[in-house]
Amino acid sequence: MPELRKNKIFVIVDVLCVIVAALPFVSMTIVFRPYQRGVYCDDETIRYPLKPDTITHGLLAAVTISCTVIIISSGEAYLVYSKRIHSNSDFNQYVAALYKVVGTFVFGAAVSQSLTDLAKFTIGRPRPNFMAVCKPNVCKGYMLQINCTGDVRAVKEARLSFYSGHSSFGMYCMLFLALYVQARLVAKWARLLRPTIQFFLVAFAVYVGYTRVSDYKHHWSDVLVGLLQGALIAILNVRYVSDFFKQRPPRCSSPETPESDELEGKPSLQIADSDQNNHYSYPATA
Repeated sequence: MPELRKNKIFVIVDVLCVIVAALPFVSMTIVFRPYQRGVYCDDETIRYPLKPDTITHGLLAAVTISCTVIIISSGEAYLVYSKRIHSNSDFNQYVAALYKVVGTFVFGAAVSQSLTDLAKFTIGRPRPNFMAVCKPNVCKGYMLQINCTGDVRAVKEARLSFYSGHSSFGMYCMLFLALYVQARLVAKWARLLRPTIQFFLVAFAVYVGYTRVSDYKHHWSDVLVGLLQGALIAILNVRYVSDFFKQRPPRCSSPETPESDELEGKPSLQIADSDQNNHYSYPATA
């Protein structure tokens, strides 16, 4: 019972950490008051036409969530089924392994989105299509307060250019999955499969950034910073929060457990051929 209570406390702390990390993102989305930056009416960088999104919010969410669910769930399921990873928890081994990876992923996503929205709402940079959305009656020279006739919410949204949320979120998700594949999929037969999967994951994130420029939703610098921020959060999250690349000593065998059935202490072992050494150079069992 004390062990079960301790596990519940750990879960509650994890959930609270995710909620706290997401607070800036949630609060700013609810308030929705970007900084009112003045504009130069003859600024050609904010006079581009309106275009529909090539990658909509829904499509981005569908692709990233689908890739995350498929890659992580199948990877952890195989590792647990083949007894290549082990959790010290008495709970279901697959659920425990999945909880660790998904929890780490969601925490990083909350941090990435909060940092993105902090920049968006604090800086208030006009998007390239700001004038087309604003539709001012009169605009001459520099105007601190511009009289927009367009939809109020759309005008506020047009002030959230720096930096690109599509780019930061897409890069975070895809690079996190690429690093997950790097840590888990180290089998000999995956020598070219692994970098191929990683290429398509990262290429999609970069393509999303390109479309934000071609759709006149962001300036190129917005996209560049978004990609860098998403990549940085993914790398730091995998390096310091997850246990993907952490070295774990082999679990000591007990009299009831033959040496050939020894497991790693935590879900940090990778998918590897049984006749090869594992990622940490511990001899593989027969």
